[in-house]
Amino acid sequence: MAKSPLIGLIGGSGLYQLDGFTLKDEVRLRTPFGDPSDAYIVGELAGQSVAFLPRHGRGHRILPSELPHRANIYGFKELGVKWIISVSAVGSLQPQYAPGDVVLPDQFFDRTKGRQPETFFGDGIVAHVAFGDPVSLELQAALYDAAKETGGKIHRNGTYVNIEGPSFSTKAESISYQKAGHAVVGMTNLLEAKLAREAEIAYATVAMVTDYDCWHPDHDHVTVDMVIGWIQKNTALAQKILVNAVPRVAKLGEAKAHSALKHAIMTPQSHWPEVTAQKLSLFISKYRTSGC
Repeated sequence: MAKSPLIGLIGGSGLYQLDGFTLKDEVRLRTPFGDPSDAYIVGELAGQSVAFLPRHGRGHRILPSELPHRANIYGFKELGVKWIISVSAVGSLQPQYAPGDVVLPDQFFDRTKGRQPETFFGDGIVAHVAFGDPVSLELQAALYDAAKETGGKIHRNGTYVNIEGPSFSTKAESISYQKAGHAVVGMTNLLEAKLAREAEIAYATVAMVTDYDCWHPDHDHVTVDMVIGWIQKNTALAQKILVNAVPRVAKLGEAKAHSALKHAIMTPQSHWPEVTAQKLSLFISKYRTSGC
């Protein structure tokens, strides 16, 4: 297996494998939060140790509402990952973000309905992580420099609206997001970002635009055929961005996200249920003092 620390890569729709990946080893994990979406492919990309996970599983078998987000992020943590780059197909909510463009969001807006647990904590241990800046700005900056080198059209910052899915937005919803000034719409990344923060993993999204959702009066409403067509075109660009980004990320120092739990755990250690503490030991062991 490749050495730690690792850079984690999450592949979205259409990105189920990576070109140029060497020394590959499939690692299947069973976590306290269930099984991840698929095996992690651990190896080297651009000379750096990485772990790759296809978000929806190979063959695209898992709905957005079915994704085992907690297991996926826990698995990355268990493998020693400190940085996660998440690639996703998204719809554009503004005319300047055209299909084929890349957006690096810095904010999220939640439009889900509590479909899944949003935290590792509970069962006697309470934590409240800071999430005002949900994306690691250190990681986003490295991704921006890497993406610019590809010659693609790259947009830095903007809000990713996370909808419930699996259906696309209604026109009324899409227009409301567009008028609010949000940048893109997708179905998966907010929970990844929340859980990565709790796991003290720095996280950022590479959003690959496939369509104009359904707000734009001069473009057809989004369809699966439309999305798949642009995914096929965007995949090569996403691969180039990752190859450029991985060496840059490997050189980064500590990020704020790497100590996100330092002042976030509210429950005194003397009140931690031992069963819960064991379940969360991967995250909280460094904050546990001896003698308790």
